Amino acid sequence: MIRDPNMPFSDLVNLDDAVAFEDKPDLPPAPAVPASLEEAGIAASMVEQLILKALYYQGEVVGRELARDLGLKFSVIEALIENMKRANLIGVKSSLGMGAISSKFMLTENGRDLAKEYIGQCAYSGKVPVPLAQYTEMVRLQKQRDGWLTMAALREAYKHMTVTDELLNAIGPAVNAGKSFLIYGQPGNGKTFLAEALFNVDETPIYVPYAIECQGMIIQMFDPIYHHPIEEQQDTLSAFTVDSGADGRWFKTRRPFIVSGGELDLKMLDLSYNPVSRFYEAPFQLKANNGIYLIDDFGRQKVTPAEVLNRWIVPMERRIDFLTFTNGAKMTVPFECFLIFSSNLKPSSLGDEAFLRRIQYKMLLKSPREDEFVQIFMKFAEGKGLTCPRDLVERFLDRHYRTVGKAKRRCHPRDVLSHAIDIINFEKRPYALDDSVLVQAFGSNFVNTEDDE
Repeated sequence: MIRDPNMPFSDLVNLDDAVAFEDKPDLPPAPAVPASLEEAGIAASMVEQLILKALYYQGEVVGRELARDLGLKFSVIEALIENMKRANLIGVKSSLGMGAISSKFMLTENGRDLAKEYIGQCAYSGKVPVPLAQYTEMVRLQKQRDGWLTMAALREAYKHMTVTDELLNAIGPAVNAGKSFLIYGQPGNGKTFLAEALFNVDETPIYVPYAIECQGMIIQMFDPIYHHPIEEQQDTLSAFTVDSGADGRWFKTRRPFIVSGGELDLKMLDLSYNPVSRFYEAPFQLKANNGIYLIDDFGRQKVTPAEVLNRWIVPMERRIDFLTFTNGAKMTVPFECFLIFSSNLKPSSLGDEAFLRRIQYKMLLKSPREDEFVQIFMKFAEGKGLTCPRDLVERFLDRHYRTVGKAKRRCHPRDVLSHAIDIINFEKRPYALDDSVLVQAFGSNFVNTEDDE
C-alpha cells in the first residue's frame, strides 16, 4: 500500500489496538507497522545511511536482523539494499537460499569509506527515527482522557502511605486535570514521596519512539534511566520474520516519571547536542510526555524560580514547547507531561501572586496530626517486622514531642525506627522495640539545639 501523503498518522495506528483502546482504556493504541518508506515518513537517504552505519558497526548482518535493528520490515528496505548492492556498497557473504532476507550482508571497501563519511556527519545508529508529525499525533492519542482518574485508583496508589481523604481530595483534581501542580510545606513531610507515588496511579503502558527526526536532525528519545521497555510476546514467528504487530521504531513502556532537582538549569530544558556524535538528545520534558515531570526542591536550582517558571509559560498554557537546534532553527513539540513542583520554601519566597498564578494547582502539605503520626509510626514498624505497642508510642511522644513542643514530621518515624534497627543489630539485642532503644535512636537522629556543655 502506498500511503497518501495527506493521510493523517492516526490512520496508521493499528486498527485492532485502536478499537481495543476505545473499549479498554488500559490498552494504548499501537503504531502500525509501516509497509513502505512513504508510510514510515523518513527519506530513503537517511535509511540508507543507517544501513551502512549498522553494517560498519556490526560487520556482517543477516537481512532479517538488519531490518529488526532498524525497526522496519525487511520488505521496506529490500529495494534500498538492492540499489546499494548494484552501487558496489554492499556485498553478500553467504545465504540460506531463502532470498535476501536470509542473506548475510557486509560492506565493500567503497561502502566502508562512505559509512565512515556518514558517521563523521552523524554517528547515530539504530532504529530509524520517527518523523515529528507522527510522534506529535501519537502523543495526542495517548493523552489521558477527561475524567480518567477515580478516587479508588488514587487510594490504591497511596495504599502504602498514611493519607487522609482531605489530602486525596486536594491531589485528585490536579492529577485528573494534568495541569501544573505546586506541593509545598516543611521539609520531612513527604512531598517528594507523595509525588513519586503518583507513578502508581496509572500503569497503562504507552509507546515512545527510540528517536525522532525533524528538519533532517535526529533527536534521541530513549533514555535507559527513565524508560524501561516492556517485552511483548511476538504475534507471529518463523525462521525468517518476526512481526510484533507494532512499528518496531517505537518501544512500549510505562508512563515515564522523571525527576530533576537542584542540578537543573535552563540548558537541560532544551535540545542537547553532542559535538562528537553529532546528534541531539531530547530534554527531560520531552522524554516525560504522556507521563510526569517532577521538579524537586523548587527554588534551589542553579537558576531562579522566575527563570524556571518563565521557561514554562507557553508550554503550560498552550501544551506545546519550542526547542532550538544549534543552527538557531526551532522545532515545535507537544508538551503533554504533568508538571509538578515540590518546594520546602514559602511560596512568597518563590515569587509574587502573579508569578504563582501561572501554576494551576497548589497544595500545602501540612505536618501530620498526632493520630496520623502514630499510624505512620506503627505502620512502618510493622513493615519492618517490629512489634510496636500503642503505649510504647505514647511514651515516645510524651518524652520527645508533647513535653518539649517539638514539631512532628512524616519522616520522623522512618528515621527513628531505622536507627533503632541499626542499634539493635549492632548491640546484638533482641529484635524488639523498647523505651531505651527509642531514646538512643531519637538522640542519634536530631541535632541538640542546646548549647554544648
